[in-house]
Amino acid sequence: MPVGRGLHAASHLRCGLEAALGGALARGELSVAYQPQFDLGRRSLTGAEALLRWSHPQFGDVSPETFIPIAERTGLIAPIGEWVLRRACEEAGRWHRAGRALRVAVNLSPRQLRQHDLVGVIAGALRDSDLPAECLELEITEGFAIASLDLAAEVLNEIHALGVKLALDDFGKGYSNASYLHRFALDRLKIDRSFVRDMASPAGREAILATVALAHGLRLEVVAEGVETEPQHALLARMGCAQGQGFLYGHAVAAASFRALIEPAAARSRSARVPGIAPVNLRLSRLGAQRQDPIMGV
Repeated sequence: MPVGRGLHAASHLRCGLEAALGGALARGELSVAYQPQFDLGRRSLTGAEALLRWSHPQFGDVSPETFIPIAERTGLIAPIGEWVLRRACEEAGRWHRAGRALRVAVNLSPRQLRQHDLVGVIAGALRDSDLPAECLELEITEGFAIASLDLAAEVLNEIHALGVKLALDDFGKGYSNASYLHRFALDRLKIDRSFVRDMASPAGREAILATVALAHGLRLEVVAEGVETEPQHALLARMGCAQGQGFLYGHAVAAASFRALIEPAAARSRSARVPGIAPVNLRLSRLGAQRQDPIMGV
């Protein structure tokens, strides 16, 4: 295909996706999937990350890497982001009422973080879902934190005051100066999957060890993304990484499928439940078996 024709086709596709995304929420094409997060030492489920999915009748399953930038650029990310937040809180509220106070992690986009009413939106989502604040974790990208230090620090401190947990996503991806971290009310650092992928090399292992040491010095937990093998799991645990997520534990699945994984355990323990958050002890193979992700896992 000639270059000019290819560029025209790509532009036409972007315009089509942009127009379709505007009505995707109203048409019920958007959904939220949940990818499990595990305690590496105890090999127990601690929660899940909520991930937005879009299935369009013409374009099929559209990658978040394609439509999230469109939503950000057009401003659609604000209503879509609030919808995801509310859906995730409602789902985590169901887990909590079933006896499993697992944490749900939700990504906040740079545009959302600039909303003047963001803290009120978060407080409202918690109130309406009857979800304890400590069961919600909000993730921001390191890129936004670096680019908007003063704004990020102010907003994150206000959110943290609600009792909500905060995580810095994709840590170490393209940045070398971590001196800004002390300005933020953070609870966890998420190691970018590229570091985990390079663990076979000495340089890759050193990068993770340095990140873990930095996090522990700041009294932050470390979550590794992109964990795909048992050797990676074992090595990360030995390095002091507290939690992980990735295909080893399971792809992102629909809310009902994730609920089915934890409800049997909740039902068995309901008669002997004790106060507080009790991790769900599930074999890795049980969640890892959910490999057939019906909606394009990330």
